[in-house]
Amino acid sequence: MARAAALAACLEAVLGSRSSANRVFELLEPLAGQEEPEDIVSAARSCSRLFGALLERRELFVGPLPEQDASLGESYSAQDKYRIWMRHRYRDCVGCLGELMGHEAFQVKELALCTLMKFVELEAQYPLIKIEWKGTLTFPCDLLKVVVDGLLPTTEDASLLISRFQEYLEYDDVRYFVMKAVTASIGQVMQKTKERPLPFYQQNVFSLISPINMPNKESEMVKFMVKQDNREELKLSRLQAHKHVFEKMWLTFLKHKMPTGLYKKVLVILHDSVLPYMNEPTLMMDFLTVAYGIGGAISLLALNGLFILIHQHNLEYPDFYKKLYSLLDPSIYHVKYRARFFHLTDLFLSSSHLPAYLVAAFIKRLARLALTAPPEALLMIIPFICNLFRRHPACRVLLHRPGGPADMSEDPYIMEEEEPSESRALQSSLWEIQSLQNHYHPDVAKAAAVLNQSLSEMEDDISGLLELSASELFDKEVKKKAVNVPLEFEQVRGLFGKKNDIFAEHFSLD
Repeated sequence: MARAAALAACLEAVLGSRSSANRVFELLEPLAGQEEPEDIVSAARSCSRLFGALLERRELFVGPLPEQDASLGESYSAQDKYRIWMRHRYRDCVGCLGELMGHEAFQVKELALCTLMKFVELEAQYPLIKIEWKGTLTFPCDLLKVVVDGLLPTTEDASLLISRFQEYLEYDDVRYFVMKAVTASIGQVMQKTKERPLPFYQQNVFSLISPINMPNKESEMVKFMVKQDNREELKLSRLQAHKHVFEKMWLTFLKHKMPTGLYKKVLVILHDSVLPYMNEPTLMMDFLTVAYGIGGAISLLALNGLFILIHQHNLEYPDFYKKLYSLLDPSIYHVKYRARFFHLTDLFLSSSHLPAYLVAAFIKRLARLALTAPPEALLMIIPFICNLFRRHPACRVLLHRPGGPADMSEDPYIMEEEEPSESRALQSSLWEIQSLQNHYHPDVAKAAAVLNQSLSEMEDDISGLLELSASELFDKEVKKKAVNVPLEFEQVRGLFGKKNDIFAEHFSLD
């Protein structure tokens, strides 16, 4: 309390008289030293009030800041010398606050962030640059860059501080300049790593840029921190300019090697949070095609973005279906992104122009993998296969082949073949589904039995089955009302229940 009172008295003295200007060092000292968090907080609040008041009073030097020693010459008046000197102290304060954004105490980090953003707002209202013509942009970009650099440390996770910063991104101009600052930061930091991933830094960048909400129409851009009369004439009031900066930021971020976990997070949001807001979504083609070729879950997640580029932007991807076919492995029924994958696969196989051999290869591989799939996946995949037969009647030969293979040993289908056209799927039959008619789960056996009858023309709606889980299946069984089941019952005799059991002569169960 005594320290806070001393700082408050010092603040009043500096604001009250220029003769006490040197006491500003008493306010700045706790920001730079190894003080207790409570003392740093008190000092930061005092500095916030001091320099906030000086900005409003226009008592900081405006224009290119001369060196402190140069300002002592005869060419400057006493008032200018004071303003230059105090502007240097303001710069020292900003530097200290930028460093405090990396302090171990979150209370200190948060206050440093909020104080710097207060200075951003005040500098926007009372600019420290000379306005040489009407329409000069007065946004303090350099000060905002200090904030962005503080939000993106390379050695620790700053997601909590970044979440505190999100409210400022609602301002259209702040968002615009933050995106430019992030792009510059990525270029500077990642250039030094020689293509080696920086997990903390890249995760922090992702935490900052992934929640950015881009406007859909120019008319929605009405919230600006800097109030300028001629905003309509400025680039940052145009949606096209925002999209260009947004696009450049993401392309700069994605061109560097990332940890696998972050790769997946990016692909999860890319199709709905990034591609729709780019001027040229096709610039993502290289990133998505490389991701699609990696295999495993990353390939599954890349499908969403590729689907948009193929259907909306006429992307041509050679051997696309061959790669999609290769993604069908035993794990496909167990992965976290199963629902998304089968939803997209259903869309990709919906065209009636696909050759029969290709669709038959997909049907056959899905059926073969179904032999080891869990019940919740089977209740989705059997209707999925039925829909493929409805769309592609030429494949029904797999169902109606008298004398076809009865099991795997006779099956001409080559499961290991990567090329669908060489898999000999059309020469096979769907004995796997017939096997599933004897499945231990009655719902699966019932679903598989549908293929014994002629299929209706109406497709099955599988949207409700895509995310079916084992727990939901279990709950459904538990809630079923039991009915009386007739049983053949024979009363137990003896210890082991046999009719002529020797134990029955010596032991009784009464």
